[in-house]
Amino acid sequence: MTTERPLRVAVVGAGPAGTYASDILSKSGLDVSIDIIERLPAPFGLVRYGVAPDHPRIKQIIVALANVLGRGDIRLLANVNIGTDLTLQDLREHYDAVIFATGAFEDADLDIPGIDLDGSYGAADFVSWFDGHPDVPRTWPLEAKEVAIFGVGNVALDVARVLAKHPKDIAVTEVPKNVLDGLTSNPVTDVHVFGRRGPAQVKFSPLELRELGHVPDVDIVVYPETDYEFDEVSMEIAETNKQQKQVVKTLTDYALREPGTASRRIHLHFMQSPHEVLGEDGKVTGVRMERTALQGDGTVKGTGEFIDYPVQAVYRAVGYWGTPIDGVPFNDRKGTINNEAGRVLDEDGNPVPGMYTTGWIKRGPVGLIGHTKSDAQETIAKIIEDADALYENSSAGAEQRSPDNVMRLLHQRGVDVIQWADWELLDAHERGLGEADGRERIKVVPRDEMTNISLGRS
Repeated sequence: MTTERPLRVAVVGAGPAGTYASDILSKSGLDVSIDIIERLPAPFGLVRYGVAPDHPRIKQIIVALANVLGRGDIRLLANVNIGTDLTLQDLREHYDAVIFATGAFEDADLDIPGIDLDGSYGAADFVSWFDGHPDVPRTWPLEAKEVAIFGVGNVALDVARVLAKHPKDIAVTEVPKNVLDGLTSNPVTDVHVFGRRGPAQVKFSPLELRELGHVPDVDIVVYPETDYEFDEVSMEIAETNKQQKQVVKTLTDYALREPGTASRRIHLHFMQSPHEVLGEDGKVTGVRMERTALQGDGTVKGTGEFIDYPVQAVYRAVGYWGTPIDGVPFNDRKGTINNEAGRVLDEDGNPVPGMYTTGWIKRGPVGLIGHTKSDAQETIAKIIEDADALYENSSAGAEQRSPDNVMRLLHQRGVDVIQWADWELLDAHERGLGEADGRERIKVVPRDEMTNISLGRS
């Protein structure tokens, strides 16, 4: 249909999901005007605040995202919080459609006795700390010599590696000064990573697992005599799935190594399920694990055999969880926005006009970047299908939907909006800090300092 103005679309979240959706929509052939609204002062989401600082190759994804955001046809409005700075009603008044791409940042729960003891933490919270997230405390209690991590995904490996790595070996990265100072006093000697199932079912990527074996003065310890179990399904996975075949081979290579003499060790345990976090005087003193057995179909069942490990800290890395947005239908069982193929659904299962979602908040915290792109394509396809209805359901004209109106409203409310050119100032500042120290970048952590640098106030 012929319209007098572009379709106005707000994308909430400037991580990979939101950026890919914006890019695909901008190239769809629709006449669109897109704003990416981000609550943090910096873009890139989990790529900036969820990838360990010693993984620069993964962080190269930022280059691709920056190419999209820096083109000029998509407007970044960072440091803007939905719910306070802009309400859901504001979004409805200023945009024809809203795509929620807010991701999943919180730790999923683990319902076992003792999980709330002092010294028991969520892995996502620890990742936010060592990645310099502006909205978490500057310090972290690193007092444990022995640590347990529940979970066998890449986040668990990141936590184990950062805990076990010597500070001098992580000091060459973009790690913020407060994090480096905290890691310098870390007394850890042993990190135990636990998985409920066998080697064929772990979720480590082969690259991450191989890199673990190259950390200086850190030995990788596996227990093939007790933890290596394969049923028929597991054998098939290990032989036919290329990724799992590489994982099993790497674990086998670790098992064949001679016992090491490193000052720190990462122990990889399988076929053990967390039963209880043990404590004394309110503090973590150990974990009780139940030995499991494969059931022939790749699933496991507890055997009733328990093993206690002395540890002084516990990290649960059992998945991320989405955060509800006021007024947006949310599935409390899945931690996602209610949707079908990207269209947000109300409690009766009907599409909510003009509301869409993509990324982890749409499908749950699974999949890699490739999944995020295909996910965004599915959502954008629904917007294209709905485009005529989105125009017809809008009573606003070109003047009311003008991009200037949103900026005017935010300025009236005293919001320090950070646009792409402003972020480039902070980016250059961080790179300058890094260059002076022989590093690529050193992150600025405090939110007010990030904002002031971006807006040229310091």
